[in-house]
Amino acid sequence: MENFSPDVLISEEEIALRIDALAKAISDDFAGQELVVVCVLKGAFMFCSDLIKKIELPINLEFIQVSSYGDGTTSSGSIELKLDLTGSIAGKNVLMVEDIVDTGLTIKSLFEIMELRKPKSLKLASLLFKPDRNVHKMPIDYLGFEIEDKFVIGYGLDYAGRYRELPYVGVLNAGN
Repeated sequence: MENFSPDVLISEEEIALRIDALAKAISDDFAGQELVVVCVLKGAFMFCSDLIKKIELPINLEFIQVSSYGDGTTSSGSIELKLDLTGSIAGKNVLMVEDIVDTGLTIKSLFEIMELRKPKSLKLASLLFKPDRNVHKMPIDYLGFEIEDKFVIGYGLDYAGRYRELPYVGVLNAGN
């Protein structure tokens, strides 16, 4: 088994502070309304969990799972829907929660799928954004952190299924 030593890019404390600010903005923007939060599995599960604990609104939680990376470190260029929502989002305020917007293909494809289901509103919260790799421009309504083009792990993000449990976002370092 390969042993990588991740370098901390964004600390657990920095993540917590940013989530507090994002949750307040979301709570203010949707004050007095209900919100359907759609967590994009598997990478966004930690971010989504911490975020919804801080949002001061009635929330209906849904999950969706797509794959575009496989076990590599770059996007394959196409997505595969692996798990779909269990309830209707028609006429509802929807917040998609994603771990990272890289090329933008995954979130663009997900938004196309969601818009066909006629939500009242559709917004995006992403923990991370890599502007240098972004090809499919999508507005990120609630952004955690903008980062350089490095392969990151931890806080839900993985490399071949590993490192999701780290409480921080780290840079994969194979000794290079």
